[in-house]
Amino acid sequence: MNLPNLLTLLRIFFVPILVSVMVQERISFHWGGLFFSNDLLALAIFLTAAGTDLLDGYLARRWRQVTTVGTLLDPIADKLLVSAALIALVQVRAVPAYLTILIVGREFAVSGLRSIAAAEGYTIQASDLGKTKMISQIVAISVVLAGLRHPSMRTFGSVCLWIVVIFALASAVQYFRKFWRQVDERVKTRRRTELLMEESRKLGQQRGQRGSETGVGVRT
Repeated sequence: MNLPNLLTLLRIFFVPILVSVMVQERISFHWGGLFFSNDLLALAIFLTAAGTDLLDGYLARRWRQVTTVGTLLDPIADKLLVSAALIALVQVRAVPAYLTILIVGREFAVSGLRSIAAAEGYTIQASDLGKTKMISQIVAISVVLAGLRHPSMRTFGSVCLWIVVIFALASAVQYFRKFWRQVDERVKTRRRTELLMEESRKLGQQRGQRGSETGVGVRT
C-alpha cells in the first residue's frame, strides 16, 4: 500500500464525516478567534478531501506508483465524495434533486462500464474531459456550500451545477465510445474464437466417430 493509495482511502474516510456535518444544523464553535458553523466546516472538509484527489494523482505520477488498484479505486473515491455531497445538499434544500439524479446516475453508469471493462482485462483511463468534469464538480459544490451562508452566491452556484451536468454527460458519452470501441470488440473476438474452437471440437468428435465406424466395418 503506497502513499497515493492511502490518500485515496483517506478521501473515502472523509465521506461519512462530510455528510454528518452537512445534515447537522447546530454545529458551531470558535477557534482562533473565528466562528465556524456546520456549513463552513463542511466546506473545509470537502476542500480537504478534494485536495487529496489532486495530491494522490500528482504523487502517483511523480513517484511512478500508478497501480491497477489505485486506477480503479481513485474514481470510486471521487464518485463517493461527490455523490455524498450532492445528496446531502439535496437534504438541506440547496440543490435540486433532479440535477443530483443526473450527475449521480452518470457516475453509476460510468462505474458500471469500468467494472465490465476491468472484468475483460481492460482499464478505462480517466479522460481529460472526465478530469475537467471532476474539477467543475469540486468548484460547483464548493460554491453551493459557500452559498448556504452567502445567498448572493446561490445563482452562481446553480450556473456551476449546470456546467457540471454538461461536462458529466459529455464525458459519459466519451467513456461509452471507449467501451464499445475496445471492450465490446474484444468480447466479440473472444466469442468468435470460442465458437470456432467449439465447432472444431465437434468436427473432431464427428471424424473420430466416423473413423471408429469405418474400422468396425472393415474388421467385420
